[in-house]
This record gives sequence, C-alpha cells and structure tokens, in this order.
Amino acid sequence: MRVGVDAGGTFTDLVADDGRVAKVPSTPDDPARAVATAIATLGSGTPTVLAHGTTVATNALLERAGAPVALVTNQGFADVIEIARQARPSLYDAGRDRPPPPVPREWRLEVGGRLDAHGREITPVDPATVPALPAGVTAAAVCLLHADLNPAHEQAIAAVLRARGVTVTCSHEVSPEAREYERFVTTVLDARLAPHCRAYLEALATLAETVLVMTSAGGLVPVATAAARPADLLLSGPAGGVRAAAAVAAACGFPDAVSFDMGGTSTDVCLVRGGVPEPAPTRTIGGYPIRRPALDVHTIGAGGGSIARIDAGGALVVGPESAGADPGPACYGRGGTRPTVTDADLVAGHLPAGHALPGIGVLDRDAAVAALAAAGVDAEGVLAVVDAAMEEAVRAVTVARGIDPREVALVAFGGAGPMHACAIADALGMPAVIVPPRAGVGSAVGLLEAPEQQEVVQSWSDPDPAATAGALTALATRAREQVGADATVTTALDCRYAGQGHEITVPTVADFPAAHARRNGHVRSGAPVEVVALRARATRPAPLAAHDLPVPARDPVTGPAVVAEADCTIVVPAGWRGEPGPLGALILRRDP
Repeated sequence: MRVGVDAGGTFTDLVADDGRVAKVPSTPDDPARAVATAIATLGSGTPTVLAHGTTVATNALLERAGAPVALVTNQGFADVIEIARQARPSLYDAGRDRPPPPVPREWRLEVGGRLDAHGREITPVDPATVPALPAGVTAAAVCLLHADLNPAHEQAIAAVLRARGVTVTCSHEVSPEAREYERFVTTVLDARLAPHCRAYLEALATLAETVLVMTSAGGLVPVATAAARPADLLLSGPAGGVRAAAAVAAACGFPDAVSFDMGGTSTDVCLVRGGVPEPAPTRTIGGYPIRRPALDVHTIGAGGGSIARIDAGGALVVGPESAGADPGPACYGRGGTRPTVTDADLVAGHLPAGHALPGIGVLDRDAAVAALAAAGVDAEGVLAVVDAAMEEAVRAVTVARGIDPREVALVAFGGAGPMHACAIADALGMPAVIVPPRAGVGSAVGLLEAPEQQEVVQSWSDPDPAATAGALTALATRAREQVGADATVTTALDCRYAGQGHEITVPTVADFPAAHARRNGHVRSGAPVEVVALRARATRPAPLAAHDLPVPARDPVTGPAVVAEADCTIVVPAGWRGEPGPLGALILRRDP
C-alpha cells in the first residue's frame, strides 16, 4: 500500500492508492503522532511507501527554533547577513522591520583569504587562522564570497573545523548561486534546522517500509536526503497540492491555471503554465530569503482557522493569526472562543446545518454565532475581507506577472478552497473553477502521485556558448546520477540582459526575450543576454498517476447550492453551474 500524507497546521490528510481517505486533527506538539493516527485509521498495517509533505521546517523557522550556529565568512563581511538588502519589507510602514539576523553578532567569525568575482584566488586561506567557535556552539555555516564559483576555500576551512569535531554546512553545498546575502541566509538556516528536522524525520521513518519526502521543488526525495537538506522542505506540503492541481487542470482542458489551496491556517496559490507549475529560485519565508529550487507558491495567512477581529483603528481584520488545530474555531467545540473564517462560513450557510468534520464531529453553529457577536463582527464582513485577501494573492501570481486571469482557470482544493473559489473567480473574471476529486485532501493526493526528483544548480560566468553547453551536459549527468539511470532530465538557464539585477529561468537563451516581455512588458532588442546559472532536473515518474485512483461519482449541480462531500464543501453561487469532468473533477462555470 502506497499512501500520501500531508501534515498541515490544522489537519493531517492521508490518501491511499486504493482511493481511501483519512483526515485527522494535526498534533503540533508531535506532528508524527497525527501521521501515525492517520495511517492507523486505514487498518491496513504498515504502508510500503509513505510520501510525505511536512510543515515541520517551516514552523521551526517561523518560531525561530533550531540549533545554535556560528557563521564563518571572509574578513570584513560578518555583517552581510544583518545588512541584508536595501529593500524594506513594507515601504510605507514605519513600524515594520526585518526579522532578526539568523546569527547573532558574537557568533559571526572572520577568516582571511579571498576569491575574485570569477572565482580566481586573490589571497589564499591560512588554515591556522580559522578561529575557534564560541562556547556552546558546535555547528558552523561556512559562507565565503564567490564560493558558488569556486568552493576550494570553503572546503579548506570546513576540513579544519570538522577535524575539531564541528558540524559544518558549506554554502557551495546548500546554495551554489550568486548573491551572497541570500546564499548566507539559506546556508545558516539549513544548518540551524537540521537537528530539529532530523529528529522528526527519523521518527517518521518507522511508519512505513520506505519514506519519501516532498521538497519545495515539487519532487520526492529519500528521507535521509530530506534530513540532510532541511532548507528544501520549507514549502513541502503546498508543493504536492500544486502538482495535483496542474494534472487535473490539464486533463480538464486548462493547461493554464492557478492552484488555490485554502486550508485551515493559510492559502497557497501558484501559477501553472502549459501544465507546468512556475518555478522560483528564491522564496521568502518568515522574512528570510531561501535560495533553493522551489515552486513559485505564494502564501498568505488566510485559512479556515484565521481569526477575525476589530483592530485599533476600528477596521475588520482577518488573520494571519490562526486558531489552528487546538483549540480551533469556536464551532469545533474544543474551547475556542475567537471567531474564525470557518465560524463565518457556518453562520453564512456555506456549511450545511449538522455538518460534521472528521475528528471534530458536528459543528456548533450557536458557538460560532456567539463568537462573532462577542468580537463585534458579522459573518458576511469576515468573508468579504478574507475573500479580498485571497483575490489579491491570485492577482500577485497573474496580473503582477503579465497574465490575464480571464484566460486561466482556478483549481480549488483544501478543506475551505471550494467554498470560496467562485467568489474569487467572479471578482477576477476567471472562466472556470475546477474542484478536483478528493479536494479536501488535495495536497495528499499530489504527494501520492509525485515523482522522485532531484534538481542541481551551478553558478555560471563563462560567456562562451560552447562552454555553457558542455557544463549543462555535465550537470545533467550529475542530476541523473542522484536519481537513477532511468530518470528523465531537463535543463534550464537563468538568464538576464547584461547589467540587469534579476534573472529569469528559461529552457534556452533563445527563449529569454519572450519570457522577459511577458514578465516585464518589453524587450531590449540587440542587448546581450548573459547566463548566470545552469539548472538540471532529474525525474523518475511515480508508479501512480492521477488517472489510476478510483473516480468518485459527482452529479451536475446548479447554483445556488451547497455540496457537502466527505472531505470538503463546495459552494455554488447563483448564476453558476457545475458539470462532472475528467478524472472525477467538478467544473464550475457561470451560466451563459
């Protein structure tokens, strides 16, 4: 038996390869316990394969948890990790500040030696000058200038530290890409999260014969690989849902779509073009830039558990604070007293009377009414505010990138997504809403169907096309070796016009002008294009595809209607209708 398990902030979802579904409350104090509970509900013994998406790394980062780590860097550059970039998190918010640097000043150590911008040595490293770590610190992140082009100096320093018994993480191993601030932060956080994630994944490894873990790039890796590189797990769960959404949208005739995953704690959206989720070489999580391959998932703090309140200025605010799994929304009857989006949905009739949630039971409408009244908010207002926030999230991955939302479908999943999707699509003029089968556990479905995958990256500064082609071939070979000889390998380039500060990932240099026009609205005819990084992705398809799961029966529906399914509720407003589609999807469109 193969199972996919997504451990979210409110619920832990499981889907088995025979179509069975389990949904249990998450256990934030010990996430592995909820995973074990979900598996036990099937009553089928130990799975042969557990494909897992986890929030453990993300939660640890947001909570500033992790092991103490020293930073070892070049002389004069210890403060790069604190100076960061000139960009402010919120330009007009005088009270907003950056997160604290991930390494305190007294734990930042400097060594001699220097490389130039092409990775050539200017001053050699003297191993005798490598300083001792501060008392109580047993791990170090070695981050030197231009190590993405030449790792020799980092390797020399790491050898000295490891001989002293220090656990060492080098930037050329974690994030071999340009931009020292992002590379330094990614390496430090990877080192800091490693012990925390390793303990969790070791506990998880006992729950199945084989455990594979989803990375932020949308592929599964062995549990040992995941434990060794926790920075790859910071968007683990959402990536599974995006993969499933892309497959269903393409089957329904919409290769261009936006995945819309609204769960209990957050909403995750991602643009899909030509059936392929958009990639992102850098993601910002908790204010920190993570420079590792990832899907371009845009996340906001808006979910079923998002708490509604009146702020000091008298405005209605929803989220990002969440009631989570414990105590949860007031209607759960588990001690929660503050109103949430789920309470508003229940009061507004988006959840039918007597509705029960797995592991929770029948929802208490009276408790929801009381919570809303005590906070001085009304259900319709709460829903209007949260819908507006999610509309802006969809705009961020479409309009802000030159994509007309009227030309893409919205794929709605997660426990709350199908309740709000038509309102979002109406506001943006999107032509259709696709509700996949088992939408309430959509990310777990994506995990079950995900391929094994490894992506490798290499900074590049040689303008010679022949040298670039040769290096790309070598990188592809390296990627294939990490997955297996039967893997399919694709390559890509990070390109920019000479002198630009940001690049775009494209299949070939010839594809860059069109991508630049789509993203920025113009082309610089005749301007030279430079390659700054090479990418290779090796993929071994999963043994289970979307069409292999049993197709649940769905009936046509005409709005206004509320369709209660085992794992989610679908709200079909007046003027909308739904028809069954491929793979068991329900395709919602406006009446002609």
